[in-house]
Amino acid sequence: AQAIGASPSEIYFTSGGTESDNWAIEGLAAAFPEKRHLLVSSIEHPALLSSVERLRSRGYEITYLSADEAGFVSPEEVAKALREDTLLVSVMLANNEVGTIQPLKEIARESHRFGALVHTDAVQAVGSIPVDVRDLDVDLLSLSSHKFYGPKGAGVLYVKKGTRIKGFMLGGEQERSLRGGTYNVPAIVGMGRAIEIAVSDMEKNVEYVTQLKYRFFRRVFDEIEYVVWNGGEPSLPGTVNFSFLGVKNADLLSALDQAGVEASSGSACSSGSVEPSHVLRAMGLSKEILSSALRFSFGRENTPEDVDRAVDLLKIILARLRKDEDLFLPKKTKKYDL
Repeated sequence: AQAIGASPSEIYFTSGGTESDNWAIEGLAAAFPEKRHLLVSSIEHPALLSSVERLRSRGYEITYLSADEAGFVSPEEVAKALREDTLLVSVMLANNEVGTIQPLKEIARESHRFGALVHTDAVQAVGSIPVDVRDLDVDLLSLSSHKFYGPKGAGVLYVKKGTRIKGFMLGGEQERSLRGGTYNVPAIVGMGRAIEIAVSDMEKNVEYVTQLKYRFFRRVFDEIEYVVWNGGEPSLPGTVNFSFLGVKNADLLSALDQAGVEASSGSACSSGSVEPSHVLRAMGLSKEILSSALRFSFGRENTPEDVDRAVDLLKIILARLRKDEDLFLPKKTKKYDL
């Protein structure tokens, strides 16, 4: 509760971010049956998008908010799409694939003017950047333990005091009768300790991980041709997404894996997938950019040597995969100023 500026009575323990997202959607729909319109960003995690699609199959109307080519959702678009029967606006605080941090305060302000509730999937943000639910003015927030080095299988749904919501896991009196099931005590205790460490060390960790990311960023742009940066600023300290034009991300992902470099073509939950990212598609990027995009992420246990090794291996692998030296592609297709 202290880590996100909440009170203990607003914290509900779950099995992770997926359950927290599911509960936020299903619990509000059950509590407000008269409101059947939802606004959801098109770059959300599948845990939330799948829940929303289930509501659509039951007759709810869903408006998907677009993202611009840098991955940002516009508060103005939210304002235009709001209606009197809008139950919920859900926009993630920070995107898990391109790292963009959304203008959530402005989105919440517009949403509350119409009486709509605001939920944010903050799984990628909590523990990585400062998060204060009062400052953001959100009604519900999802977080997951393992994203800040806690045990897997534990999470939280923050529910602002006074917000009406129905239970999702039924059958017991746990969590004030809203989330039945035996407590996973070791995971909850571990999660509490992990977030305590994450918050106390946050300033130092943010500075360190940001330096790693920008070391990688600048070396890639300065030393590798035909590169597109997918994303914008502000962004998470440790997440960056690049497209390496002229190669297929499936080939590049496989070669990097064999060389000992971990990357993904989408979210970490789909690290073995080479299907085009729904996030990048929602940003309106071209087929060439989609098919060559990879996400790289950095944490507090990485070192500058890890960064340099990853870039050196990237250069070797790309030189092998790009057999045609006369690629008709611009060398730098997106400017950056960090």
